[in-house]
Amino acid sequence: MNILIRRAPASPESAGHWDGPVWSGAPVVEIENFRPESSDHRPHAQARLLYDTRRVYGIFRVDDRYVRCVTTEWQGPVWRDSCVEFFVQPKIDAGYFNFEMNCGGALLCHYKRVSDQGSPRESSRVVLSPAECAQVRIFHSLPSVVEPEIGQPITWVLEFSFPISLLEAYVGPLGNPSGQVWRGNLYKCADGTSHPHWASWSPVDELNFHLPRCFGDLAFE
Repeated sequence: MNILIRRAPASPESAGHWDGPVWSGAPVVEIENFRPESSDHRPHAQARLLYDTRRVYGIFRVDDRYVRCVTTEWQGPVWRDSCVEFFVQPKIDAGYFNFEMNCGGALLCHYKRVSDQGSPRESSRVVLSPAECAQVRIFHSLPSVVEPEIGQPITWVLEFSFPISLLEAYVGPLGNPSGQVWRGNLYKCADGTSHPHWASWSPVDELNFHLPRCFGDLAFE
């Protein structure tokens, strides 16, 4: 599995313009590998990624139903809401970051070191500080709280970006990503809704998104 991350022609506006001039040239990533434990609701989730020398940018578009969002605090249980996630491992010999964002824009972000066997070590999880989380920019098209659940079809967009320097504080110098290949995955979930589901770009071989062995390649143009 491979995603080409193109260099951004300009800094994205963080306004959710999926088909705008900045995002339209970025390849579309389909998040379509659903775990069998999922309900019969299979939302159509897509993502695009871009970069420049300072930041990595991403945007998700989800054609959804049964949308719910009640977590508003950062580092809260956003995965229980209608949620999208980007996991990224900049160096194969270092840990990975999980950027988890519900449709209302709440963020959970940790850094997890990886054992010699390629599995995350819970004992070495680092919860990013409020100051670090504040470096992550998030645009969300839905309100911060969606309750009661929206049962009819709805399309929502979430756009995010983070500085490369945020990752470097944990994994060491990365420099200009141009030509580099990182590892990672993209997900869609909604554990606490009436129709829970778990989907990924690169397939996971068990109901667990924290599986670096299942990451795919993120190739920077």
